[in-house]
Amino acid sequence: MKVFGARMGFLLAGLVASAMGAQQPVRTQQGLVSGVRGEGVTAFKGIPFAAPPVGELRWRRPVAPAAWQGVRRADHFSASCMQTIRGEALPWTREFLPQEPASEDCLYLNVWTGSAGPAGPANRPVLVWIHGGGFVEGSGAPTVYSGEALAKHGVVVVSINYRLGVFGLMAHPELTEESPRHTSGDYGLLDTVAALRWVKANIAAFGGDPAQVTIAGQSAGAQIAVYLTASPLAKGLFRGAIFESGAYLTPPGTYTLQEAEEKGVAFAGAAGATSLKELRAMDAGALVKLYARAGVHFRADVDGVFLTETPAAGFAAGRYNDVPTIDGQVADEGSASARYGKTTVADYAAMAQKTYGAMSAEYLRLYPGKTDAEAGTSLKESARDQDLVSMNLWGEKRAQTAHSASFTYLFDRAIPWPEHPEFQAFHSGEIPYVLGNLAALNRPYQPVDRTLERVASGYWVNFIRTGDPNGPGLPVWPAVRVGEHRTMELGANVGPRPLASAEKMRFWRQFLASKTGS
Repeated sequence: MKVFGARMGFLLAGLVASAMGAQQPVRTQQGLVSGVRGEGVTAFKGIPFAAPPVGELRWRRPVAPAAWQGVRRADHFSASCMQTIRGEALPWTREFLPQEPASEDCLYLNVWTGSAGPAGPANRPVLVWIHGGGFVEGSGAPTVYSGEALAKHGVVVVSINYRLGVFGLMAHPELTEESPRHTSGDYGLLDTVAALRWVKANIAAFGGDPAQVTIAGQSAGAQIAVYLTASPLAKGLFRGAIFESGAYLTPPGTYTLQEAEEKGVAFAGAAGATSLKELRAMDAGALVKLYARAGVHFRADVDGVFLTETPAAGFAAGRYNDVPTIDGQVADEGSASARYGKTTVADYAAMAQKTYGAMSAEYLRLYPGKTDAEAGTSLKESARDQDLVSMNLWGEKRAQTAHSASFTYLFDRAIPWPEHPEFQAFHSGEIPYVLGNLAALNRPYQPVDRTLERVASGYWVNFIRTGDPNGPGLPVWPAVRVGEHRTMELGANVGPRPLASAEKMRFWRQFLASKTGS
């Protein structure tokens, strides 16, 4: 009986070890972390990549997190960065928006991997997902951002948080004075660099290859990916970039450091603060509410560290991180707007005159609005065509200095939604398809949706692996070529398509040139 008992003990120990093998703690530079094993994928949620930016660290560059003893359980998402948690704001249902409470202690990331620890396969390509939200909301936790589906296809997926709003972008003369580099602002952008450095240092332990990192973002996240492509601080931290609804002929705007400091002084005045010390002592929630009503808007600034020049100047001169890119948009970017599809004839004519001036007659010939319905349709079509041409011109200008390829797309499949057909292919609507997460939404999908999910996510996986979306079993996606004026349609039809008719193409080229001087 003793022998039998001993054998049973060894057997049970072996079974436990086997069961736990895939969940063995992973060693990061700060300490051991354990994840939650799912169906072929282990998720690690809420791993700190920087110290909590609170107290004296509010409005300072991110610093490394403290080390810990024992095993840290990475089994739930962290708090969202400071913002107003809306829960739902159609067309963005709960699956698209953060649900976790907001806190300044928010600099955490999440990892999904099909292999982790010394026993798992190594050198898998890595995707780092940067959320959108207008720089004032969002997190790495929404359901549609889950990395589980791509992890099953051999990609290690990382989603990150970064500081938002006043906490992420405010510059101020006192902040510049106290900085060793005599700069301020861009704190949320510096957070993304810190996250990428964490990935470079630690992702191999999760089965990822630090030399095969692709950054991807949507909306504000896409703008951040453009900034990272322009930033010398991010050099060598990624080898590919995906911009979903974010890269056009005119790169995302910036302030000079002086302009940004003036905005910070104006905000401090609105807050009734006479010093940086007083601002740091203010309640974080009160600052969020004040920023929403103060009438002061922060944006990235040319701080001399994260950005040493405007992205436009850097791209024009070829001074940027030259990596393969995917750049795209959805067909109905503005469908969440109250005026989308509700424009009257009078309003449409006034808009045309105000926006296009001497070109307004030609605009109205190409996009007529003789009835309210026609005006609404033309407003949507003209916005779509302008964005397509602008996106194409961005790709053509980039091709003049880049050695790597770029690929553009128009995503025009609307997520099935009988209750709200008015939103159509709305801003963010491509995300569940390209990340393989249609199951996150309870919708009456048709076979075309499942096919598009397979094709679109297949393109993304190929690009993350090789820097080229093309691969076996997928329609050929041509790279941008100067003068070809086409993009890849991703929808019920998948394949190259013209941007617009020749005369509409000429109109938008002329209009955009008048606005950008290029």
